[in-house]
Amino acid sequence: MNNRKTPIIRFKGFTDDWEQRKLGKVFEEYSEKNHEDLPTLMIIQGGGTIRRDESDRSLLYDKANLANYKMVNEGDFIVHLRSFEGGLEMATNTGIISPAYHTFHGENTDSRFYYSYFRSKKFIDIDLTPHVYGIRDGRSIDIEGMKTVKIPFTSYEEQKAIGMFIKHLDHLITLHQRKLEKLKIVKKAMLENCFPKNGEKVPRFRFSGFTGDWEQRKLGKVFEEYSEKNHEDLPTLMIIQGGGTIRRDESDRSLLYDKANLANYKMVNEGDFIVHLRSFEGGLEMATNTGIISPAYHTFHGENTDSRFYYSYFRSKKFIDIDLTPHVYGIRDGRSIDIEGMKTVKIPFTSYEEQKAIGMFIKHLDHLITLHQRKLEKLKIIKKSFLEKMFV
Repeated sequence: MNNRKTPIIRFKGFTDDWEQRKLGKVFEEYSEKNHEDLPTLMIIQGGGTIRRDESDRSLLYDKANLANYKMVNEGDFIVHLRSFEGGLEMATNTGIISPAYHTFHGENTDSRFYYSYFRSKKFIDIDLTPHVYGIRDGRSIDIEGMKTVKIPFTSYEEQKAIGMFIKHLDHLITLHQRKLEKLKIVKKAMLENCFPKNGEKVPRFRFSGFTGDWEQRKLGKVFEEYSEKNHEDLPTLMIIQGGGTIRRDESDRSLLYDKANLANYKMVNEGDFIVHLRSFEGGLEMATNTGIISPAYHTFHGENTDSRFYYSYFRSKKFIDIDLTPHVYGIRDGRSIDIEGMKTVKIPFTSYEEQKAIGMFIKHLDHLITLHQRKLEKLKIIKKSFLEKMFV
């Protein structure tokens, strides 16, 4: 049992011990009705509240019974009997909500501070669990039991300092999330428009200086299958679907492979393409380094082709779901690619210079996406670490 009375990390100027108080003593349940003039709200698990008239969701609600709806103030907490899965929700605006919800208000409490605690794994999985009854989809919270749960309590000033810090982290996380989503949208739009549509000979998006028509060539004419063995001196590689190749000796995965048969393994060069008979789910994979791979794979090399350009096409929905589908046979887990049939698939072809220009742009977008993804993950780790150490 944790008997610590102060958090591990603390803002300067705060020295008093924290207390443990019953939730029902810190937050008072209230039920205020007859406010039909206020906007009707929807509760989004993990996302606060939004006005129904501003939502794109068309969930039905009892418009004739709005007088019986409960008022909730911004910053107050909302509990549904089924909230055990996600803790308590915080109202992000003032309005009225379904009478099925329970509403709680705390005097001299910082909502952001307690929202972080009420959404924590400790509160949901440990503190709340004894007050959840029923099984599976029928589980509910015993509200009166929940009110007896002990929660951390410190001065309003310290709560506010922690709440403001968490709000700042959340703001940074949201900013990076939006930037990441925007970059993914830009990349998706780029990929949809930098290859010619069906029946068209030029793409809708094109870099300046390129004017000639594109061609449609058979995959087997653009890329040649090869099988080069007896390269035991090269590193053994693993293929990661959607992630290129990595050296087995640098991987944390401990998948077994035939070390005694490395002479039979196939060499693959960086930038070449790898196909497994089961690759129909994710298209072709691109080697991101040079090494040897299992003989179960097929390897393809293209002269005067830009790997990044074709990798984007080979991973596209059009290639996987339309072009490749006629050459996939079998059912469910037994499906495989007919390699010879795959070689007959028509793929777009343009000059190496234009391929390279598109490939470089895609590489730049991928780099930006990776950077923002890493920053986002780092911020989430920082927030998680602080939350674990800023509460008793």
